[in-house]
Parts: sequence; structure tokens; C-alpha cells
Amino acid sequence: MKVLHVISTRGPGSAGHQVRLLVRRLPHDSEVAVLTPPDADACAGVPGSVPAHRLTASRDWDPGAIRELRALMRAGRYDLVHTHLYRASVLGRIAARLAGVRHVVATEHHLGADALSPGRRALYLAGERLGEVTIAGSPAIAGRLRSWGVPDDRITMIPKAIDAAEFRFDRRLRRVARSRLGVGPGVPLVGGVGRLEPDKRFDLLIRAIAEVPDACLLLVGDGPARPALERLAVIEGVADRVLFAGPVAHTRELLCAMDVFASPAPATFGLATLEAIACGLPALYATCLPLEERIISRTPVRGTHRLAARDRESLPRALRAELLCLAERGGERLPARSVGSRYDAEHLAASVGRLYERIAGRPGRRGVIAPLLAHRGRKSIFPLHGGNARNA
Repeated sequence: MKVLHVISTRGPGSAGHQVRLLVRRLPHDSEVAVLTPPDADACAGVPGSVPAHRLTASRDWDPGAIRELRALMRAGRYDLVHTHLYRASVLGRIAARLAGVRHVVATEHHLGADALSPGRRALYLAGERLGEVTIAGSPAIAGRLRSWGVPDDRITMIPKAIDAAEFRFDRRLRRVARSRLGVGPGVPLVGGVGRLEPDKRFDLLIRAIAEVPDACLLLVGDGPARPALERLAVIEGVADRVLFAGPVAHTRELLCAMDVFASPAPATFGLATLEAIACGLPALYATCLPLEERIISRTPVRGTHRLAARDRESLPRALRAELLCLAERGGERLPARSVGSRYDAEHLAASVGRLYERIAGRPGRRGVIAPLLAHRGRKSIFPLHGGNARNA
């Protein structure tokens, strides 16, 4: 089976890593098409052994990008197109049907609350009719798709995953990273990973580090909240103890540099937390679905602590406790831990592979008009030429 993965991304973020893990493991002839904004210049995160195609898409409704994708798909004679993220799903589904691709699958890795505008929802639903199934990366995403009006029988839940071996602790990497960051060998380093956005609540980490003397904070990632976070560090008097690493292609080296990992985001799947415990870090988290499942099953993962909701003192108190434990261990690392095979990259690839085989056994769907007309009981929601909806 020849498969084209279409992803809209500005860099090697969470969705990019999921695609990378997937194409390395699927027993199919896979290629990747990356839809980038005009100022981007790389197919970041795509394995070197996988053919990658860079196409420019400047907005969610981009007829030029659809034409480019259709030409690529016709030339490649793909059996299945798998789209990833909002923009790629909108443009990729349309292009696939115009190109006569028999099977179309989509994965939604995250759908934020800002994606609920009527215009974006209408645009998405118009394209959704052109696919066969949408993979939701978490129960929350599946619920949001249902609330948009996507039929339940067109949604399947396959959770996001990591390759724990990619994050194994390495003392040499720790020394190199801490030297580059200017952090001394005995300085406790608390770390957070993620896009710097208000809903990630890294402001709580900066306020908490002010109550933890001698420790430094490392924030890995970039985003619109960075200037505000830098100002907050100055206001709290900890600007000299807060380090901004910016975006990185892979977090392993910086995780090795950390002593404690913290994720104060109240609404997140928790992949970064799973990566942290795979690197042997104690982890404090507000939300992490896989770890919460372990708590419910009464098999909590050692060295993890769920922060109390609505308790601002929970985070600084937990940080102080973990740093005391670190001192008692003499700075030694915890062993690598995991939450089981359900969130392993092999399980992800096997689940997606079974879905491909199931879909391949169905009669192929061609064309664009008939699926849209089948969207009964709704007004026409196909966007007019020149329309636009903001990408998440």
C-alpha cells in the first residue's frame, strides 16, 4: 500500500513527532507532504529515509495549495492519503478526492477551544465528508469532534504515543546541555516543555520558582506568551534563574539536563510528561491522561505527583518536596518508567495499520460532489473562493 501523509506544521512539534513515529513503523510505502507557511524552509521532523514534499499553504482555504496537492497525489498514485492537523485535513481531503485517491483518513492531534468558531467548524465539516474516518488522539478530541457534528461511526480513538527509548537518560548529554545553558553541576534545574501559550500556565512555574531558592527554571519551547513570561520573571525577581531554551527538534538532551519536570497545564494530553518519566525525571503535572488512568487502576507510577486543582501553593510545595528528595538521592536519577504499551509507538503504528487494512477492504470513494450532497439536513457549508479561517 502506498500512503501519503499530509501534515500542516511550522516545525517538529507534537504532531510532527507522531507522524515520524508512525511512518518509521508502518509496513507501507510512506511519503510525507508538509504544508508550510510561505516563510518556512524545511520539512522538519520527517525521517531522512522517507520521501518528503514541501508545499506552501498560506491559509486554511487555499485553492493554490489544493491544486499542488492534487498534482502530487495524481503523480504519486497513492492508495491512501492520511492527513494530520486542521489545515492539512481541510485541504488534503479535498485534494485527495479531486485526485481520485480511493481512501482518505485524518488524524486530529489537538483541537483547541479557539477552533470552535462557526467559520472554522463549517470549513472543517465540509471537508470531513470527503474522508472515511477521523482518528482522535485523545478522548477530549473525540468529544470535540462529536460536538461539532462529526458522526460517531466516523471517529475512532487511537491515543498519542512516544518511543520511550528515544528519551533514555545520558550523563554525557546532561553535562553538555547544562554547560551550554550555563547551569552548574549542583544547581537544581526544574523544567517545563511545551508551546508558550497562556493556557499552558507556565506563569505558575515562574511564580513557583520564586519560592524555591537556588533552583533554576528551564522552559523549552516558544510561542506568543514568551514576552509576557519574560516580563513576569523580571517582576518576580527571578529573571536570572529562568532560562528560555526556545524550540528544539527533540527534547531528550534538555530533559537529561533537568532534575524535576513540571507541567501545570490544566488541559493537555500529557505526552511531555510521559517523555519526562521515560528520561528518569520526577514529574509534577496538573493533567496527564495516561498517568490519571494508572491512578484510577491503583497502579500509580513512581515519582509522579498530580497537582491539586485550584491550589496555587500545590506547585511550589511539590517542587520543594521533590528537590528535598533529589538531595536525599544525592542527585541520582530515578529509573526510566512508562505507563504501559497502550501509549507506545509500536501500539500506535499497529492500531493505525489495522485501520488502514480495514479501510482498504471497503469500496473506494471517488469524487467530491456526492459526499457533500450526502451531508443532509444542513445548509451549504462549502467555503466561497477567497474565504479564510484562522489556523490553530
